[in-house]
Amino acid sequence: MTANATTMPDDVLLEVRDLKTHFPVRRGLFGRTVAHVRAVDGVSFRLAAGRTLGLVGESGCGKTTAARTILRLIPATAGSVRFADRDVFGLPAAEMRRLRQHMQIIFQDPYGSLNPRMTIGAIVGESLTVHGIARGRQRDQRVAGLLERVGLDPGLVNRYPHEFSGGQRQRIGIARVLAVEPDFVVCDEPTSALDVSIQAQILNLLSHLQDQFHLTYLFITHDLGVVECVADEVAVMYLGRIVEHRATELLFDEPRHPYTQALLSAIPVADASRRREPIRLEGDVPSPSAPPPGCHFHPRCRHAMDVCKNQYPPIVRLEDGGTVRCHLCRNDPAPTVDEGS
Repeated sequence: MTANATTMPDDVLLEVRDLKTHFPVRRGLFGRTVAHVRAVDGVSFRLAAGRTLGLVGESGCGKTTAARTILRLIPATAGSVRFADRDVFGLPAAEMRRLRQHMQIIFQDPYGSLNPRMTIGAIVGESLTVHGIARGRQRDQRVAGLLERVGLDPGLVNRYPHEFSGGQRQRIGIARVLAVEPDFVVCDEPTSALDVSIQAQILNLLSHLQDQFHLTYLFITHDLGVVECVADEVAVMYLGRIVEHRATELLFDEPRHPYTQALLSAIPVADASRRREPIRLEGDVPSPSAPPPGCHFHPRCRHAMDVCKNQYPPIVRLEDGGTVRCHLCRNDPAPTVDEGS
């Protein structure tokens, strides 16, 4: 099937094509637009049902903005998102509300995402009422079952979020997501605010729930050690664009983009045989409102060439099925280059 086909392959649940989210920068008395923050600047990927895509990169690279745009929580500037062969951005409000039952998000802050004035029973049960799934006694029974499924005592339904630990609050958030029986879940750094021992418990819970309910995850994190454990494939973002997208094992074994190589070299590894020579990135991440010309990474790249300063690299499709955007990879004998990207 060609990339321009109007329908997706049977196993593809989510297709994102050339997604852009730009925010205007306004100045002056009349709020004149003087620039745009290019938070997401041409992101494309496909995600098959039941799989996990890890979206990684430094803070501010556009990971969360991309995810929230996909869910239509933030308006897109351009591009398209198809979920279960439906045009997400083209749906009217009533249909989008019904679709939200199948597209959910677990937030990074397990406390800030819970209403402190509501009991956890009311928090988990609210979506059951909103979507007309269950009411009254049936709703209470389902809430109790959901809490038990995520490892919480159903007898705590009348307690408030402040009475729980961070890990317990995240379990409440997961129970709220499960309540509507979604197909696709955005995990927006769900363990970054938790202690290391609790992180492992939450990751194990998410893995168990994925197997049990055939969930599809978009897992956002800056922790490459976490993404290696949970993701089937990894997309590396830099300044609003995906610079490398490959199967997890291949990316960790043989990263192709210099930015990916630098990120992986910073991971602490106990096994001395697997340690990489640390790669120090010079300077800070450029502003997304004024990205460098050519390849946005070239001011920090130790392999930068003249072409990198003038031309943004096209998508290079690798033999292993992955993609990378780097001029260094264009000279390899195996890859093919998509000059139109």
